[in-house]
Amino acid sequence: MPGARPLATDADRERLVALLREHYAAGLFGLDELDRRVGTVLGAQFLDEAAAAVTDLPAAPPLTAAAGSAAGGSAAPRRARWRRGHAHADQPAAGWVPTSERFRDPSTSTVMRVWVDPADQSRHYVPEPEP
Repeated sequence: MPGARPLATDADRERLVALLREHYAAGLFGLDELDRRVGTVLGAQFLDEAAAAVTDLPAAPPLTAAAGSAAGGSAAPRRARWRRGHAHADQPAAGWVPTSERFRDPSTSTVMRVWVDPADQSRHYVPEPEP
């Protein structure tokens, strides 16, 4: 059904909360802000409502020395993971987070929105619904 808002699943919420924890661990915000954002994710009925808790955050939290050593290795492999490519999709998959980025596809003149998969930070281009 075109234009239908996808419901937030438990898996979506878990991915978003994990992303928030990574940003908190990187020191981008304090415990009160983490609590507020997690509350937004857990209380959301729709995926776009849940995703609102992370849309203003960078795609990947900055790596600190502690974060690199906690992972048991160097930071280089993790950074490379966030530089994955992009792909076109007809509709967003469960767990993808919408960004504020939009562009017009020059080959089709379709307005596309960029979505990010928090699991691997891959970017996906999805056509915006017609108004």
